[in-house]
Amino acid sequence: MDKIDRKIVNLLQTNARASLKELSKECFISSPAIAARITKLEKAGIITGYHSSINMEKIGFHVKAFIQVQLEPRQKQEFYPYIQSIPNVIECNCVTGDYSEIMEVVFPSTTNLDDFINTIQQRFGKTSTQIVFSTSVDHRGVKLAEPHDEDEKDK
Repeated sequence: MDKIDRKIVNLLQTNARASLKELSKECFISSPAIAARITKLEKAGIITGYHSSINMEKIGFHVKAFIQVQLEPRQKQEFYPYIQSIPNVIECNCVTGDYSEIMEVVFPSTTNLDDFINTIQQRFGKTSTQIVFSTSVDHRGVKLAEPHDEDEKDK
């Protein structure tokens, strides 16, 4: 990735709906060149999709929580397909530590969250849950540093 690719990625992380014309203006290259670079970034697996950011509370999901689950390695074969089928699970990661999985979930109420936790405990075992009171930093991309022209020459 060169500095133009990095700039395109940064701009798309800020606004995935930015037009080719807007990107072209910011990067000082033609719209067809921008389109070709975006296609290259998609094919390379750097850009993996385009998403809307939704205010979950405004659509009725008032409770966000992180649930840690303690799994045995043999349980992963059943756990992963199950968890992928639950739309309230907005992210799930395999992690180090006492718990092997951590999920970010949203539910309309604490009753719904409690029902889900009970199901997880019955099927898979021990959990630990943290309910979110507020979010100081929402999901966001990582701003890629734009190398200086001198750095580009060294590559």
